[in-house]
Amino acid sequence: MDDGPTGGEPTSWEELYNINLVPSQLFVKFRKEIEGFRVGVNLEFYNAPANDYHAKLVLKPLAHDKKWKFMYEPLAQDVRLISKKIPITKFLNLQVGIGHSFQLHATGWKWKLTTCLGGDGVSRIRNKTTLGLCPGLDFRFGWRADYVFPEITGAMGTGEPLFNMNSGKLQASLDRIETIFTHST
Repeated sequence: MDDGPTGGEPTSWEELYNINLVPSQLFVKFRKEIEGFRVGVNLEFYNAPANDYHAKLVLKPLAHDKKWKFMYEPLAQDVRLISKKIPITKFLNLQVGIGHSFQLHATGWKWKLTTCLGGDGVSRIRNKTTLGLCPGLDFRFGWRADYVFPEITGAMGTGEPLFNMNSGKLQASLDRIETIFTHST
């Protein structure tokens, strides 16, 4: 934990606990379920670190045993076939994809290991929480919490204080808000 300017404990509660409720990503998703597939249009707005916009067309099967989705980004002219997250352990997932960029005339593949525990695996939690308002309308919130647990230590005969307390630290943020409209037939 970083110490304050005096070299001791931080000087204010704002340095210890910070909660940011202004999301850096806003998504609006329109989904239509047709004959065992979900067809979607995603409009993605990013406001940090720079303003950006992405539109995506998404096709994926509704069956639980199908582990892929197809994405097309018309502005970037990219096509991708991506696996769903494949659980390796309770907290570790693998995702693999292959894609083609028509602008760059290039084909390649990517893989990604992800976890809900980020950072050093202990001090960060990332998660998504979905709130269903009514049939066909859902809100999904992507949030993150970085923390250091409070700690109490002490010593005797070592030159260190008999009692020392580190009050911990929390930085939480609401990173993403998604509005999802789904039409089922």
